[in-house]
Amino acid sequence: MAERPTGRTQPRARDGGGRYWGRAVTARPRLLLLLVLALTAAAAVLGGSAADRMSSGGSQIPGAESTYATRVLEEQRPASQPNLLLMVSAREGDVDGPQVTADAKELAARLGAEKSVGGVVSYWDGKERGLRAKDGGEALITARIAGDEDTVDAVLERILPSYEGRHGSVEVRVGGPAAVRHASQEVIEEDLIRAEMIALPVTLVLLVLVFGSVVAALLPLLVGIMAILGTNAVLRVLTEFTEVSVYAQNLTTALGLGLAIDYALFIVRRHREEVATGADPRTAVATTLRTAGRTVLFSALTVAVSLASMFAFEQYFLRSFAYAGIAVVLIAAAASLIALPALLVLLGRRVDALDARKLLPRRVKERRREPGAGWAALARLVMRRAPFFAIGTVAVLVALGLPFKDVQFGTADDRQLPAATTAHVVQQEIREEFPGSPGSALAVLTEGHRVSAGTLADFSRTVSRLPDVVRVSGPGGLYVDGARVRAATPAEAAQASGGTGYVTVLPKGEATSASSLDLVTDIRSIPVPFKASVTGAAAVLADTQHGTAERLPWALGAIAVTTLLLIFLLTGSLVLPLLAVLLNALSLTAMFGAVVWVFQEGHLSGLLGFTPTGDIETALPVLMFCVAFGLSMDYGVFLVSRIQEEYERSGDHRAAVEFGIRRTGGLITAAAVILGFVMVAIGTSRVTNIKMLGLGVGLAVLMDAMVVRSLLVPAVLRLTGRATWWAPGVLRRLHRRIGISESEPATVSAVVPEERGAQESLIGSHSVERA
Repeated sequence: MAERPTGRTQPRARDGGGRYWGRAVTARPRLLLLLVLALTAAAAVLGGSAADRMSSGGSQIPGAESTYATRVLEEQRPASQPNLLLMVSAREGDVDGPQVTADAKELAARLGAEKSVGGVVSYWDGKERGLRAKDGGEALITARIAGDEDTVDAVLERILPSYEGRHGSVEVRVGGPAAVRHASQEVIEEDLIRAEMIALPVTLVLLVLVFGSVVAALLPLLVGIMAILGTNAVLRVLTEFTEVSVYAQNLTTALGLGLAIDYALFIVRRHREEVATGADPRTAVATTLRTAGRTVLFSALTVAVSLASMFAFEQYFLRSFAYAGIAVVLIAAAASLIALPALLVLLGRRVDALDARKLLPRRVKERRREPGAGWAALARLVMRRAPFFAIGTVAVLVALGLPFKDVQFGTADDRQLPAATTAHVVQQEIREEFPGSPGSALAVLTEGHRVSAGTLADFSRTVSRLPDVVRVSGPGGLYVDGARVRAATPAEAAQASGGTGYVTVLPKGEATSASSLDLVTDIRSIPVPFKASVTGAAAVLADTQHGTAERLPWALGAIAVTTLLLIFLLTGSLVLPLLAVLLNALSLTAMFGAVVWVFQEGHLSGLLGFTPTGDIETALPVLMFCVAFGLSMDYGVFLVSRIQEEYERSGDHRAAVEFGIRRTGGLITAAAVILGFVMVAIGTSRVTNIKMLGLGVGLAVLMDAMVVRSLLVPAVLRLTGRATWWAPGVLRRLHRRIGISESEPATVSAVVPEERGAQESLIGSHSVERA
């Protein structure tokens, strides 16, 4: 039974700058378009070299102990931090043969003579057991390429052809962190081009199905291309002042297309509604900017705020996504509020040209129902059985998220790459065939006037007694289980001089296993007469986890507070913002559960083509939460704005919920399907983290649109009733003065008449209202 209207007084219209902006766009559409095209062309030129200046690192905490130790060792003791490995395979099967030894020593000498390469250590120098494979068929030469990531990549590109391949009696393959990073960048760039080639044409087809018109369908793609090119230009400029992760470009493509489609759908749909009432295109555009334009701007701010929360973290990996995300959101919104309205004015009624519906059989056209009828029926069904749908939906979402309770955090390594990549193959062979896996070694930097061969020998002996330690090497020699098994080599003896030194600790387990993390804690707790700083993969991971956990509450708090404030400004309610945050967070449970079940535990790894590592890269869930939360709020804003519009008009809460679902159900579903496909296209990447990001966020978007917005939101709003709109009188009066609303109070109509000509498309299991 419908609630009785309360005769609410309509709020005073708040145009702000909307009316003036509408006049500016409609008065000079050609000039605006020329300016936009000129800026887009400049952005395309400027941003064309962005990828070449980006980096693939950025996961370390700048002020952490491991970061400090890494930097000092790189500068003073390059041999302690090798980033280049030559895996030398003896063609006759014995790396100790005289000819193999001669050829390998010649390779090591030539590598040491290369510019910017230092710290060369060869198995053939001291016959170090850790540098020789168990079967004796392979051994390692390690080195350090000095400089920042760009310099390292340039040096690697220069020397790589000279070392890979056959050299007399040996075959050489190149690995190490530098080779892994270089291969990652190449694969990411190739995959990004492929994803765009997949996403663009299929997105156009889906848009034609939604809009019905080929011309109208092209508009969101144009906005998306502007957003992508503009953001690449912004990132290129930022690389002059700070480090930017190459992974950010994938987010640029996904959000550029996705948000452009969202905003364009919303703008074009509202424009068509106004035209259908008899307004001329110019007037319809002005009205659209005063109404839907406000909601698009508000939605963009909401998404930008969610992404800006990543500035709370110190790693430039996460900050890069904030740079890219904020830029692409704001540029997509600007293009939707400047270029798109100008195009609508110039196109006029030709926006519906090239109507694809003419290709449909006549019987399909005749079966079309009243616009939004299917969504209205679904909303009525859900509200009649509100407790069942609310409890059932929450139970399903929680169950889907349960695998996340077993999450194990790690760090990205070579296993992110395709299995056939040389850098991956080399690192995998080192893990499997070399004793103690040299890549998992920890380095302990020691500083102070009491650093000497003697004090480091005592320290090495103590560390070697710790559980899960294979051996410790340093100026005092090689230690196993507290005993010295051999004297120091000349290279090890040189590890202590001038008040600094280091020892190398080889753990028994994998580089980032739980036992290795415990070992880092144990080493750091040993009392020593000098300053000791631990680095290595396990130490970096421990510091990253600590730094991320320390900053996470601030990021989540910033998202929550700003979202609550923005939803209040939209609705004037205190209850609805709380519901929006809670339901939004609940919509992400399936994504986090799937991340653990698929990518950590390895289910579907064969089908999806990746190597499971048993853990999840530490920063990735944070990134996925911020992106998915922002996109979900995007859809939430569209829905709440239409519900609030009808409630302000009629005061009938239940009818307002039905109205909002009717008017936005098809819009949100269509946008989610298209954005989901774009994310899946990104998820075809051969780099595991990019695959996880694309598929995970795509799943979250679809779950939010098809489950949370369609079932959970109407059920919960039916249970909360008119209390949904409660706020103290003082806040209600404040909202009337400064709040945001899509509706125009004097002219709002309850339901768009059928003769407005909105059509439906079939996407998913429900009829999707034509935009």
